[in-house]
Amino acid sequence: MTLTTIDWSFIILFFLVSLFIGIWVAKRSGQSSSEFFLSGRNMPWWLLGVSMVATTFSADTPNLVTDLVRKEGVAGNWAWWAFLLTGMLTVFVYARLWRRSGVMTDLEFYEMRYSGKAAAFLRGFRSLYLGVIFNILVMATVCLAAIKIGAVMLDFKPITTLLLASIITVAYSTLGGLRGIIITDFFQFGIAMIGTVLAAIYLLPEAGGLENVLNHSNVSDKLNILPDFNNSEQLWSLLIIPLAVQWWASYYPGSEPGGGGYIAQRMLAAKDETNAVGATLLYNIAHYALRPWPWIIIALCSLVVFPDLDSIQAAFPQIDPSIIDDDLAYSAMLTKLPHGLLGLVLASLIAAFMSTISTHLNWGSSYIANDFYRRFINPEATEKQLVNVGRISTVGLMVFAAAAALGLKNAKEAFDIIVLVGAGTGLIFILRWFWWRINAYSEIAAMIISFVVAIYFKFIHTKLGFEPLAGHTELISSVAITTIGWLLVTYLTRPTERETLVGFYEKIRPANIGWQAVVGQQAGPATGKLPMQILGMLSGCIAVYSALFATGFFIYGNTTNALMASVLTLISSGSLFVIWKRINT
Repeated sequence: MTLTTIDWSFIILFFLVSLFIGIWVAKRSGQSSSEFFLSGRNMPWWLLGVSMVATTFSADTPNLVTDLVRKEGVAGNWAWWAFLLTGMLTVFVYARLWRRSGVMTDLEFYEMRYSGKAAAFLRGFRSLYLGVIFNILVMATVCLAAIKIGAVMLDFKPITTLLLASIITVAYSTLGGLRGIIITDFFQFGIAMIGTVLAAIYLLPEAGGLENVLNHSNVSDKLNILPDFNNSEQLWSLLIIPLAVQWWASYYPGSEPGGGGYIAQRMLAAKDETNAVGATLLYNIAHYALRPWPWIIIALCSLVVFPDLDSIQAAFPQIDPSIIDDDLAYSAMLTKLPHGLLGLVLASLIAAFMSTISTHLNWGSSYIANDFYRRFINPEATEKQLVNVGRISTVGLMVFAAAAALGLKNAKEAFDIIVLVGAGTGLIFILRWFWWRINAYSEIAAMIISFVVAIYFKFIHTKLGFEPLAGHTELISSVAITTIGWLLVTYLTRPTERETLVGFYEKIRPANIGWQAVVGQQAGPATGKLPMQILGMLSGCIAVYSALFATGFFIYGNTTNALMASVLTLISSGSLFVIWKRINT
C-alpha cells in the first residue's frame, strides 16, 4: 500500500505534536522523581481518566477484539468486559485508599502493609518481575500489533516497524515523564477515537452496508451480545467463568483487582482522593461503554470481506504465514480506506501504540528506579540520579519489548498467557486492605504458585500425554490451586508485626471489618461506608453494561431492546448519582 502526501502529513504532524509536548514539559518533569513518575501529584480527574482510557486503547486491542469476534462472536468480548466489575470496585472502594497511601509506586505499598525481610524481598522481586519481565510481555503484545499493522498496511519488515514506532515514543517518554505522557494521551485519545469511528463508518459500505453485514451467513450467528444459553460450553467459558471467577481472581494490567499498576500510578498522581475516584470512574465508563462498538463493527465487516485466513493470506501474500491469524483481519480491513482517511487512521493506530507503550515504559521505569535502585542499590540516590535511572531503564525496556515481540504470533495467545499467569492472585489484592492476617508470604506464595501452574498448563501438560484442557478449566484449576496454596502459607507463617499493621490502618483508614483483632472496636463501625460503596459498584456496572447493550441493540435495529436498555441506563445512572453523593458526604 502506497501512502500519499496527505496521509504522510497526518502521520508526521502527529509525531511532531507528540514530540513537542515531551520537549515542552521536559524541564519540569526532570526536577524530581515525583515530577517524573507522578507529575507532581496535582493532575485533575478528567485528564487522568482520559489518560487511563488512552493507555488501554493500545494498538493490539482492536486486533484482540477482532480475533474474539471472528472466533467466538460478539459474546467473546466478555473475556475482557467482565473486568468492569473490578474496575468499578476500584472506583468506589480502592481509589481513595490508594491516594490516601501517598506512596510513590504501588510496590512501595508492600513495606507499608507488611514487615520484615519478606516485605523487602517482595517489593524488590516484584519491581523486576512486574516492572521488567511481565511488563515486557505486555509491551511485546502491543509491538506485535504494530508489526502486523506495518506488514499489512505499509509492507514494512518487523524491524523497520519497531524502529519507527519506538523512537518517538521513547523520546517523549524519557523527556516529559508522566506529565508529558498524560498530556500527550489526551491528544492521542482524540485522534484514536476519531480515526476508529470514521473507519467503522467508511468500511460498512465495503462490506455491502449494515443490513448486508448483519444478515450475512458468516455474521448472523456471531451477533449475540450474550453467549448461547443452550451451549453450556460457550456459556461457561465466555460468560459464567469471567463474571464469577476471572474478574476477581486474575491479575491483568489495567484491570488489577483492588487497583494497581499504571492505574494506581494515575490515582497516586491525582490532586486528591476525589480526583482519583473521578478519574477511575471516567476511565471505566469510556473503556467499556464508549469504545468497543467501532471495533466490533469492523470485525463483523471483516467476516464478509475476509471470511477465512486463506483469504487474508491471498490478499497479502508478502506477509509471513506464521503471523496470519484472525487478529490480522483488522489491519486488512483498514487497507480499504481512502487516502486522507487512511493517514488519519494510521495516525490513530500510532497514537494507540504510543499511549500504551509510553505508559508502560514510565510505569516500569518507576519500579526500577524507586523500588529497586533506590531501595536496594543506592538508598542515598539524588533526585537527578533517580530521574536518570528512569530514563535509562525506559530505553532498555523498549529494546527488550521489541525483541520479545518477534517471538509472538497473535494477541489472543498473549492475553491468555497473561490472564493465566496471574490467576489466583487477585483475591489477595482485594483482601489485603481489609484482612490483617494476609502477609508478605501470602503474596510471595501466590505469585510463585500461579506462575508455576501457568507454565505447567501452557507448556508441560500436553507433553506428558494428557489431553489439552479447555481455557476455563485451566483458569479455574489455577485459581483453586493458587488460592489454597497462599491460604495455607498465610496460616503457616507469622503475621505481620502489629506495629506495622496499626500504622497501616491508621494511615489508610479502611473499613475495620477484618481488623478487629488488631485495632479492636475503638475504630468505629466495622463496615463504615463499605456497603454503600459496594452498592455504588453494582449500580455502576449495571449503568455501563446497559449502555453497552443499548448501543449494540440500536446498531442491530432492535429498537425495543435498545429502548429498554436505555431506560435501565438512565435509572442505574440516577441511582449511581445518589449513591455518589452519599459516599462523598
